[in-house]
Amino acid sequence: MDRLHAGGTAGNLIVSAVKRYGDRPAMADGHLRWSYRQFGAAIGRFITLFRSIGLKRGDALSVLSGNRVESWAAISAAMVMGLRYTPLHPMAAEDDHVFIIADAEIDALIVEGGKFAPRGQAIKARVASLKHLLSFGAVEGARDLLAGFDDVAPAPLVDDSDVDAIAWLAYTGGTTGRSKGVMLPHRVVTTMATLLYADWDWPAEIRFLAATPISHAAGVTLFPVMLRGGFTRLVQGFDAEAYCRVVAEERITAVFLVPTLIYALLDAADLRARHDLSSIDMIIYGAAPMSPDRLREGIKIFGPVFVQIYGQTEAPQCVTTLRKIDHDDSKPGRLGSCGLPNPLIDVKLFDSEMREVGVGEPGEICVRGTLVMDGYWKRPEATEEAFRGGWLHTGDVAVKDEEGYLYIVDRTKDMIISGGFNIYPREVEDALMSHHAVALAAVIGVPDDKWGEAVKAFVVLKPGAAGDAAELQAHVKQKRGAPWSPKSIDFVEAIAVTGLGKIDRKALRAPYWDGRTRGVA
Repeated sequence: MDRLHAGGTAGNLIVSAVKRYGDRPAMADGHLRWSYRQFGAAIGRFITLFRSIGLKRGDALSVLSGNRVESWAAISAAMVMGLRYTPLHPMAAEDDHVFIIADAEIDALIVEGGKFAPRGQAIKARVASLKHLLSFGAVEGARDLLAGFDDVAPAPLVDDSDVDAIAWLAYTGGTTGRSKGVMLPHRVVTTMATLLYADWDWPAEIRFLAATPISHAAGVTLFPVMLRGGFTRLVQGFDAEAYCRVVAEERITAVFLVPTLIYALLDAADLRARHDLSSIDMIIYGAAPMSPDRLREGIKIFGPVFVQIYGQTEAPQCVTTLRKIDHDDSKPGRLGSCGLPNPLIDVKLFDSEMREVGVGEPGEICVRGTLVMDGYWKRPEATEEAFRGGWLHTGDVAVKDEEGYLYIVDRTKDMIISGGFNIYPREVEDALMSHHAVALAAVIGVPDDKWGEAVKAFVVLKPGAAGDAAELQAHVKQKRGAPWSPKSIDFVEAIAVTGLGKIDRKALRAPYWDGRTRGVA
């Protein structure tokens, strides 16, 4: 890019926020509370420390930590310095972490002391190319960045990043094999921050609570918060009691939750009675579909505060938005929509031949615009496949109504082919969860000699409800039709989810397929 049209980096967004908002509250966790000025000083100290071990623009940093303010300051320092940052999910397995650190060619890894110390040491032992093991707190074999931290002279905050350089090299979940590194340049991060602020119904005073890992969706959401001088409260994981207490104490106005966590709040009437949650003005939900019936229940309890987002790592957070006003139950089926495409990107539904489908016809969601990744790290063939026809192919199937709202049917790879019928798990899950006794449902296809695949459901009941498989099967048949009715239903205490809170269909399918290949791409 010519220098005339450069600029607009994540580093500059951070530096600007520190300068603009000075003594306003910036962020807090359970131990520290910083103003923007103090946040900026912490960023400067991390820059000094990173430079002291030889890190420079273009080098690669990774962080394995829970939600703590020092973690976000270190990530922000990387953005300002022009380092390439790769997040590690706190709940991922050791082999996944080792693969990512090696594949991403990470120069320095920061791990949080305590529970992450053994993982950091194991990664260092297994990845010869990793030059530096750093830590938050004492870890044997690592340099403790927090030892004497307040005495470190902060470097001046001067943005040294480049709009075309990779800001985040974020790895996909890897549910269909080895995860791929998604190259997100500074252009994507700042585009996303702008689009998120423009298209979400933010409260006038932003007091944002991040309970899901800031290594992923909750983290990138901090950029629009900083853009507007908002306050972020970090908590370590989701515990319903602690979560409600923090909302009340901090007068939180905006939260990001995956549907399974919202369900936990809906089913915790005692907690809602003990803690004042009335300050919540926006509940952002996404990462997985939410049952329209449970959403209806949520609106009844919390009011018209819900905003749904749809995006993916390759086009983060804001491909479509279902705003507060769009949660209109007078429009049949509207609560099942993922919303309207963001006006500053192109979104179309295509069939397998790249022909745009008509209203009500299923097609793959494809995206173009400055929000789209640069491609997959060191995987030119995967990049070419993802960008075929000049569009990003999301792998998600949706239909569009006459007003332009999109309704995600499911992932193409999750489709069940049973007796010649194409059945998407979400269709069955929504039908099951419209039953008064069902709190959560997950559906997969299992091998069947007669049907090829049979629909199998896993159901978590609401407290005090009784399980009756025949009743639920009849309920789905009445709602959707016979092919959608599960051939078998297992009543379970909990359903496996991924680290991002999505139903882990891979784990649910594993015992039934046992290495056999499903007949779905």
